[in-house]
Amino acid sequence: MLTLKLITEQTERVIAGLEKKHFTDAREAIDEVLAVDRKRREAQQELDRNLAEAKKMAAQIGALMKEGKRDEANAVKEQVSQMKETNKQLDEQMTAAQDEMTRLLCQIPNIPYDEVPEGLHAEDNRVVKSNLKECTESDTVGNWTCNPSLPPIGGTEGGALPHWELAKKYNLIDFDLGVKITGAGFPVYIGKGAQLQRALINFFLAEANKSGYTEIMPPTVVNAASGYGTGQLPDKEGQMYHAEMDDFYLIPTAEVPVTNIYRDVILDEKQLPIKNCAYTQCFRREAGSYGKDVRGLNRLHEFSKIEIVRIDTPEHSRESHKEMLAHVEGLLQKLELPYRILLLCGGDQSFTSAICYDFEVYSEAQGRWLEVSSVSNFDTYQANRLKCRYRREDTKKTELCHTLNGSALALPRIVAALLENNQTPEGIRIPKALQPYTGFELID
Repeated sequence: MLTLKLITEQTERVIAGLEKKHFTDAREAIDEVLAVDRKRREAQQELDRNLAEAKKMAAQIGALMKEGKRDEANAVKEQVSQMKETNKQLDEQMTAAQDEMTRLLCQIPNIPYDEVPEGLHAEDNRVVKSNLKECTESDTVGNWTCNPSLPPIGGTEGGALPHWELAKKYNLIDFDLGVKITGAGFPVYIGKGAQLQRALINFFLAEANKSGYTEIMPPTVVNAASGYGTGQLPDKEGQMYHAEMDDFYLIPTAEVPVTNIYRDVILDEKQLPIKNCAYTQCFRREAGSYGKDVRGLNRLHEFSKIEIVRIDTPEHSRESHKEMLAHVEGLLQKLELPYRILLLCGGDQSFTSAICYDFEVYSEAQGRWLEVSSVSNFDTYQANRLKCRYRREDTKKTELCHTLNGSALALPRIVAALLENNQTPEGIRIPKALQPYTGFELID
C-alpha cells in the first residue's frame, strides 16, 4: 500500500507512476485519497481545538465554583457536555475517513521505479540478459529471435517430444490419475518423476543455504490478515483457494507466510538484511483455458516451489535485489538450461511490485519460452500493509522496511524444460549438478 506521505509530498510522481502501470483513472484515484485525507485532517483539527477549549473551560468551572458562582459553573459544564458529544461525532468522522482512505489505498497498485520501461504487454518487456547472446537496450520479447536449436532427438521423425509425452513414455507423471483423484491441474508424480521432484527441491534448498538463506517451514494455509499483508487480498482473492468455514486461504506462494512472519514487528537495523527461504506446495485457481500453453506442467493448480524472501533497509534493498537475481541465474546455469532475463514493463508488472525481473527457460519441444521465476522489489508497499518496520541505529527512529521475494525456483516448468531439452535416444540426461540429488544420471 502506498504511504499517504508519498502521495501528499510527491503527488505528480505517484500519478505518473500509476499511469506507467496503465492504472485506470490514476489522477482521479489519487484526488479521491487526498480529498478523504483533507476531511480526516479537518475533523482532527476541529477535535484538537475543542479539546483545548474544553481544558480551558474545565479550569473555569473550578474557579467559578470557588467563587460560589454555581449557576455560571453549571452553564459551563453544560457547554462542556455538548462539546463532548460533538467530539464524539468528530472522532467517528475521523475513524470513518481513515477506514475509507485505507479502502481506497488498497485499490491502488505500487508505482514502478524509474528504470522500469514503458509498455503495455508482455511483448514490451525488455530482455536484459541471456546465455544465448549479448543483449542490448533494444532487445524485447516482441523482437527476440535468438532461440536455441537443439540437435534432432527422439520422437516422431526425429523431433523432440513435449514433456507430457515424455512423462507418459517413461512413466514419470500421470495427469489422468490426478484428474481422477482431484481434478485437472493436480498431477501425480511416479518413480523417477517423484525422485526428480524431490531432488530439485533439495538442490534448490541446498543452494539457498549456501547463499546465506535461513530455511523456514511455514504453514501452507494462512488467515486473511496474512493475505492482506502481502497484497494477495483484496487484489487476488479470486485466484486463491478459500476454506470459507475458517476463513483460511491456501497459499499461492511461500512469500505470503514467510513475509508475514514480520507483520507488526519492529526490527533492529543490525538484523537486516533478513534472508529466508522456504519450500512449500503452492495452490492457484488459474483461469481455465486450453491448448499447449496450459498443457502438462505448463500451468497447474498445485505445484512445488522454493521461495527466497528478504527484508531490508531502503538504502540496501537494490543491492539485495541484484544478489537475488544472481542467485536465480546461478541455478539456471547449473541446470544447463537456455535462459533469458526480462525486465518487465510497467503494464506487465504485478499489482504490488516496484520492479520485477522474470526468468524464462526455453522449451525446445514446445518451441516457446517458459517463465520459471519472478524476482521483485516491493519497496515499502508490502511493509506499509504489514507494519513491518526497523529502528535506525543512528536516530533510533522507526522506518518502513523494504520487502523482496523471488522463486528459486518453481518446479513445474523447470521439470518440463529439463525433460524436453535433455532427451536423447538413450533416455533423459540429468544435469551434473543435479545427479548427487537424484542418485541417477539417466531416466530410461
